[in-house]
Amino acid sequence: MKSVITTTISAADAAGRFPSSSDLESVQGNIQRSAARLEAAEKISGNYEAVVKEAGDACFSKYTYLKNGGEAGDTQEKINKCYRDIDHYLRLINYSLVVGGTGPLDEWGIAGAREVYRTLNLPASAYIAAFKFTRDRVCVPRDMSAQASVEFISALDYVINSLS
Repeated sequence: MKSVITTTISAADAAGRFPSSSDLESVQGNIQRSAARLEAAEKISGNYEAVVKEAGDACFSKYTYLKNGGEAGDTQEKINKCYRDIDHYLRLINYSLVVGGTGPLDEWGIAGAREVYRTLNLPASAYIAAFKFTRDRVCVPRDMSAQASVEFISALDYVINSLS
C-alpha cells in the first residue's frame, strides 16, 4: 500500500541511492502528523453511519432528480447502493488517514471511478456534493481537533478533486 514512507523508499531504491535529506524531512513531517490523522480516523470510525447518512441525504437533497424514473436513484436498491458507495469512500479515507498516504484511495477508489460512473450513468457530481457536504460540516472542536480536521478535510478534498 502506497504511503509517504513507501513512496520515498521506493524512489530512493529505484535511483540506487539512500533517501536524501529532503526525503527524510518529508517522512518526518508525515510522522509528526500521524497523531492527528489517527485521531481523525478514530472519530470517523466512531460515527461513520451518521456521516454516511448525512452525506447521502445531502446528495439526494441537492439532486432531487436522481429519484426520477430512469435515474441513478429511482429505486430503493439504487439509493442503497449510493449510500454504500459513500460508505466505501469514507472507509478508504479512513484507511488513508491510518497509513498516512493516498494509497488506499488511489488503489481501491479513484482508479477508474469516473469511467465506471459514466458507464453506469451515475453522476460523479452527486458523490462530490456528498463529500463537499461532509467537508463543510466538520466542526472543531465538536467533531475533532483542529489538526485532525485539517487531515480529514485534506483527504476529502483529495477525493473531491479526483472525482471532478
